[in-house]
Amino acid sequence: MDQKGVVMTEPLLSARNLVKRYGRVTAMDHADFDLYPGEILAVIGDNGAGKSSLIKAISGAVKPDEGEIRLDGRPVSFDSPLDARKMGIETVYQTLALSPALSISDNMFMGREIRKPGFMGKWLGMLDKKAMDDFARAKLTELGLMTIQNIGQPVETLSGGQRQGVAVARAAAFGSRVIILDEPTAALGVKESRRVLDLILDVRSRGIPIVLISHNMPHVFEVADRIHIHRLGKRLCVINPKEHSMSDAVAYMTGARVPEGVAA
Repeated sequence: MDQKGVVMTEPLLSARNLVKRYGRVTAMDHADFDLYPGEILAVIGDNGAGKSSLIKAISGAVKPDEGEIRLDGRPVSFDSPLDARKMGIETVYQTLALSPALSISDNMFMGREIRKPGFMGKWLGMLDKKAMDDFARAKLTELGLMTIQNIGQPVETLSGGQRQGVAVARAAAFGSRVIILDEPTAALGVKESRRVLDLILDVRSRGIPIVLISHNMPHVFEVADRIHIHRLGKRLCVINPKEHSMSDAVAYMTGARVPEGVAA
């Protein structure tokens, strides 16, 4: 058990020796990864370190050339993000992947709409709007996001923090195993960033482990249980934010310092 009470058993999601090449460029060079149950794992690295390729591999957006990904200790292979979603891995990208003109409820259910029971749904393809609205409202309320009054309002009418909240709520609603958040506070002000960080902690408290990709060191050190530092296409080390400073993390990321136990 670590200092925040996270039980360090077997990894829920892990990767070993992942390699991804784009022509002569090696984006991942035998990269490793471990996410444990119930934790917030921050993934940090300098630009070009290969962390995006790593995250794309474990979310199904990229297929590695070599290596193995395991979920619950069993090897898995993702041909697309849809494959990862079917296994309970949801990703909230920096762009949010929301449709501005559609309602909050429609965005929550995009690609997995509920059809009406019986003939109307099966043969005429009619959607059960009430069921979707009720579910969306319940999920937003559960996560303390009901400052959003009208579940039918277009997403384009929401603030940046509210949009991020909808995207995280959608991931929490359907991500039964893992949620990956890509720079969730990058475009937000101080107040809205605070709400998103609280939301991340709330989701973790429900037992869903989170992978947090962020360049914001104060945010990383505030919420992360462990910090995965990626450098030159592979995992350099994993540090405990209680035992290392932000300066340490930046020095490791940039190569100014070598972590203890890692070959120079």
